[in-house]
Amino acid sequence: MPDESLLDNPAWHSLTGPHQHLAEVRGAARRYAPDASFASAVERPWDPQDPGWADLAALAGAGELVTMTGAAVRPPEGWERIEGGFGVQLVDIAVDARRDDEAVRLGPADVPEILDLVARTKPGPFLPRTIELGTYVGLRRDGALVALAGERMHPLGWTEISAVCTDERFRGQGLATRLVLDVTHRIRQRGDHPLLHAAETNTNAIRLYEAVGFKTRIRTTFVLLRTPLTDRNDA
Repeated sequence: MPDESLLDNPAWHSLTGPHQHLAEVRGAARRYAPDASFASAVERPWDPQDPGWADLAALAGAGELVTMTGAAVRPPEGWERIEGGFGVQLVDIAVDARRDDEAVRLGPADVPEILDLVARTKPGPFLPRTIELGTYVGLRRDGALVALAGERMHPLGWTEISAVCTDERFRGQGLATRLVLDVTHRIRQRGDHPLLHAAETNTNAIRLYEAVGFKTRIRTTFVLLRTPLTDRNDA
């Protein structure tokens, strides 16, 4: 089992680790390229005194929106909380993972179709370069993409399964579960350990993930913040 403490701040450990090639950097702050992911990070998001907060404000710009996630997020004075909520983080403990012979690997040419499916099913943000975060697979019916799953954050030794969704017309057939098992298998094959996040209110998804062998690890926070209207570096 890799170091679980990395999962308390998965965006930071992705952007300073396996995903550092996708990071925009200023001092002690990191964020993904804005067309790849909305996630930003500082080393200790639960500490308002972390120097990364000032660097993140400078990186994003005054009065701009920033998405943060982790075990706890406590910005310093001057930051505005726009919206947020709680989720759960689950890790693989006994998933019967397997490759799905019908699952197809998706690439940049498939992004318009992925964006259309995501817009209709709303599993979470998917941007033009999100495909670069990891492996994405899908299931097709009559040539059309009807189910999707892939990889997002990547702390060392871990890979997050994300963008799990199914076209409404094809729900109830177990397609999403098949893809979760397929992606889990691919992650394990390269020596990483799978994890998942789900909104705390999405009890159906949480039950499904627990039923196939994931275990809830911690409650997490996700929050949309506005940076201070005045950049301290310009004050």
